[in-house]
Amino acid sequence: MVFDRRTLLASVGSVAVARGVAVGAPRAATGFKLGLVTYNIAAEMDLPSVIAACKAAEFEGVELRTTHAHGVEPSMPPAGRLEVRKRFADAGVTLWGLGSVCEFHAADIAVVNQNIETCRSFCKLAADLGARGVKVRPNGFTKGVEPARTLAQIGKALDTCGKAASDLGVEIWLEMHGTGTQNPENIQAIMEHCPHPSVGVCWNSNPPDVVNGSIRPSLERVKKRIRSCHINELVSGYPYRELFRGLREIGYAGFTLMEVPGVTESPKGKGYEAAIRFMKYYRALWQGLNTG
Repeated sequence: MVFDRRTLLASVGSVAVARGVAVGAPRAATGFKLGLVTYNIAAEMDLPSVIAACKAAEFEGVELRTTHAHGVEPSMPPAGRLEVRKRFADAGVTLWGLGSVCEFHAADIAVVNQNIETCRSFCKLAADLGARGVKVRPNGFTKGVEPARTLAQIGKALDTCGKAASDLGVEIWLEMHGTGTQNPENIQAIMEHCPHPSVGVCWNSNPPDVVNGSIRPSLERVKKRIRSCHINELVSGYPYRELFRGLREIGYAGFTLMEVPGVTESPKGKGYEAAIRFMKYYRALWQGLNTG
């Protein structure tokens, strides 16, 4: 991605001035914090680079998405897990969660069961690393299968995963994801089939959230189950000020995690510096939208 720095800076300044907030001012006490999803601005960064970028840009937490260059996967041996946990602790950066691609909508129950087993392995990894939770997702409806049946199947699989997560002291977060399945009414239906208290929702800031210019009706559907939150382009027109206000109202105290296209293909050099610069601008705009 090639980003327009002038446009971003102008957006940061206009939001801040409108709210009477100085760009670069200390973060307001909102109850929730700003973090990073490695998908995909940091997809090519190794783990030390991810942590260093977060420190430099004052991002307080990270969700490590699977398959990325950081290399933090369920195949990691015990010694490697201890090293990762120590790296985050020493840096004062929170390893908030692990972004798996476990999904449970397949018509083949063997595929669903395999995804449940993979989710269990991510839960064990999260527990060993001191992460709060594991992100999973629906990924659309299965052709030829009644949608209501698919939603129920996903919910029941999540309930099984929730029991495994609870035993390890971690959580499962269902990302609002996939064509059709991302719609708030369908996420609500899935969660009605999954009463386990260790399973919640990862708000994903999708266009279908917006109803007549507002996310309020969508937020009402899932607000009691929100455990994590992804945010994307803050200048996209999505009503982020309303979202942040709504999160404060429900007492959300986790992370809003930046998930945007990358500005670098390399963890070093000018590309890496550009990524950090972008993160700093993003944080300033986030602060401006997150006041009042």
